[in-house]
Amino acid sequence: MERIQAPGATDRRSDRTSAERPDAARQELSYGSEPLQKADFWAASSGNAPLVLFVHGGGWKRGDKAMMTGSAKLNHWQQQGYAVASVNYRLVPGATVEEQAADIAAATAYFRRNAARLGIDPDRIVLVGHSAGAHLVSFVGTDPQWFAGAGLSMDDVSGIIALDGAGYDVPDQMDENARLMGDTYQQAFGTDPARQKALSPTLHAGGPNAPAFLILHVQRDDAERQSKALNAALIAAGTDSKVAGIQGRGLKGHREINQKLGEPGYAASPLVDAFLAKRFAQ
Repeated sequence: MERIQAPGATDRRSDRTSAERPDAARQELSYGSEPLQKADFWAASSGNAPLVLFVHGGGWKRGDKAMMTGSAKLNHWQQQGYAVASVNYRLVPGATVEEQAADIAAATAYFRRNAARLGIDPDRIVLVGHSAGAHLVSFVGTDPQWFAGAGLSMDDVSGIIALDGAGYDVPDQMDENARLMGDTYQQAFGTDPARQKALSPTLHAGGPNAPAFLILHVQRDDAERQSKALNAALIAAGTDSKVAGIQGRGLKGHREINQKLGEPGYAASPLVDAFLAKRFAQ
């Protein structure tokens, strides 16, 4: 089922900037049979365009693809000539993190299969995720079973951008986040140490991995520590990876890296621009 929303329509759940601009026509596409297996898609102005596929955050149990609508990053990526997709996935506790990873892989496979119809280049797709979404894109980019389950290989994406994630090493996160986030991590990752390790991108980063990573974090101790450790593990495996800190503290900074991305004066914007331009040129 596909539904087209008229140009300029907005959603009250969107993360908006102070200078909101109308969006191009949005199509809602189904990549699976479950109600949440849907993606919003904005075509580029010309065919065979690169695709930025965005995965929202929300502690693995909330959030929505509609957060892309009206955002600075959507407008900015469209101006770069990119097609953009914002993906929903099944949520905890109705689904597991493993099923969420399978959803991200399935959505990626859907866009590759339908590339000609949608006007995108199937060989130029970068996954971008924020918060829990950063964990999920990093997870599918380091553990090949998820792409393999969707009929893909690691080289079927051009790169991964992780925006202020954590949970890259789940056991390392559990005690600290029990204080900060209540039972969110336990709901997502359970109490079995073996499962927690199996869901940890850093512990899978020995390869094979997606071709390249950009890992950004704000000034949060856990995000900085986890981001640097993931980056080090990727580099040790021979994967092209870069980590950078962005100004902004705590949960406010955590929200801002998602809300302000694409604004010309925001420090993360040129880093993401450079990564996308390089990966899409290859």
